[in-house]
Amino acid sequence: MQTTRAKNVTMAIAAAVLAGCASVPTPTPGDPLEGFNRGVFKFNDTLDQYALKPVAKGYQWAVPEPVRRSVTNFFSNIGDVYIAANEIVQLKIADGVGDIMRVAINTIFGVGGLFDVASQARLPKHASDFGVTLGHYGVPSGPYLVLPLLGPSTVRDAAGLVVDYYGNPLTYVEPSSVSWALYGVNLVNTRANLLTTVDVLSGAALDKYSFIRNAYLQRRRFLITGGGDGQPLPDYDQSLPKYDDDGAGTGAAAAPAGASAPATGQAASAAQAEAASAASGTAVPAAVGGPDTGTVPGQQYVPPPQRSGLPVIRLK
Repeated sequence: MQTTRAKNVTMAIAAAVLAGCASVPTPTPGDPLEGFNRGVFKFNDTLDQYALKPVAKGYQWAVPEPVRRSVTNFFSNIGDVYIAANEIVQLKIADGVGDIMRVAINTIFGVGGLFDVASQARLPKHASDFGVTLGHYGVPSGPYLVLPLLGPSTVRDAAGLVVDYYGNPLTYVEPSSVSWALYGVNLVNTRANLLTTVDVLSGAALDKYSFIRNAYLQRRRFLITGGGDGQPLPDYDQSLPKYDDDGAGTGAAAAPAGASAPATGQAASAAQAEAASAASGTAVPAAVGGPDTGTVPGQQYVPPPQRSGLPVIRLK
């Protein structure tokens, strides 16, 4: 009887996969297995709608929100142990030490991790796994891949799941029935936390498969590169130049260069002028009136002609 059921489940998965393979004649670049992936995605989505989602709704209805939050904190605290190990392997020592401190603080002061005291102490939580570690050291992601029951992945991340399983402290809980029960509670609790998000996604996304694929790949790229992608971010903390009486001479000296630029019909905004000033290291007036205006904004200086010898005029 069990053999017959196993065969039926296998045939159902195979039929869904083959149906997906026949629906995408031209795969998307980076997703050469799109036909196969769509079939598995459809199978996972159907299983979620008719099995996991109803259980998650019942769990959400039966378990109060503070208890669910404590369950989330408990499993998050356990996950920080493995995250810290990956951060240290990636030589992100500061992040790894911070994750270890999170585990210690939440375990001791958060009653075994039921309360996230570390976040209140402004110790940020990180996210990492062995797939991110492989990417950190230059292992290519390979094609996008949707795994049965497990969801979106890549060839690299799928290989990392084996290490992730053995790196998870829940794997070593004895007896094994308790270990699998904890995995199940974590799965249902996580799905309950995503009920509203998934419902909004289902109603808003024109192509749910493409949306999830793109979001997953962007998220993984961010975890590996830290969001930099090799391009330095602008320094928004850099102080802008101050325009006071002592800087009038500097403004007058910079004016002829600005006066030689062709008019565009509208003067540059104050923000644009200040940004250009900060980037070049020179002090220039922040804004001037447009060609149709007869006034000069307050706290601005009108530089005199260079040979007139007239004093600087300040209009208020």
